[in-house]
Amino acid sequence: MHKYTHPKQSSSALISIDVQNDFTLIGSPAKIRGTHEKVPQMLQLLNAFRAAERPIIHVIRLYLPDGSNVDACRKEMIEDGIKIAAPDTIGAELVNELKPNKLIRLASDELLRGEFQLLGKQEWAMYKPRWDAFYQTALESYLHTLGVDTVIFCGCNFPNCPRASIYGASMRDFRIVLVTDAVSGIYEKGLEELRNINVSLMTTVECIDWIGGSHSDQIAV
Repeated sequence: MHKYTHPKQSSSALISIDVQNDFTLIGSPAKIRGTHEKVPQMLQLLNAFRAAERPIIHVIRLYLPDGSNVDACRKEMIEDGIKIAAPDTIGAELVNELKPNKLIRLASDELLRGEFQLLGKQEWAMYKPRWDAFYQTALESYLHTLGVDTVIFCGCNFPNCPRASIYGASMRDFRIVLVTDAVSGIYEKGLEELRNINVSLMTTVECIDWIGGSHSDQIAV
């Protein structure tokens, strides 16, 4: 049942989704409820993957003020002048606690060109134009270049971008883990649907134990 889907520690990467100030900080007009409360678990995961020297990719959104790269459901709002994740603003930045170096700033032009911005050792940021991190991006080929066949997801608002990205990964035959207490907006029906396609569900503590384990590739989840 799990031969082709059980996660492999030795070929894994952590993917954080949209953990940016505009979606996370209390008081932000675009704040996604529950995301700020998940930041401590995300930080624990990031530190565990850094210690294990496994790749980390922070996937982010950038909305141009003219609305030209914005989803149809938000396009009119951005055209009307509401600024959300606008390039080169504090709101678009990764939450400071999660950066490998708090002085790092996102290189919006580089990211919008589809390039991967190096943030630290084995750690990058990338831009996605829609919910799914694989849609019209080089994420799949980049992961293959890194020797990755297992992706671990955490981040902002499960019903939208994490969920879409998980299904995008599944359609590309990646082995997948969702860290259930390190993602906002989680709900039981969604978890049931993920179990049905053999996505492995772990808590932060379980994932940290797994990524640091010496026999992790043999664990059937």
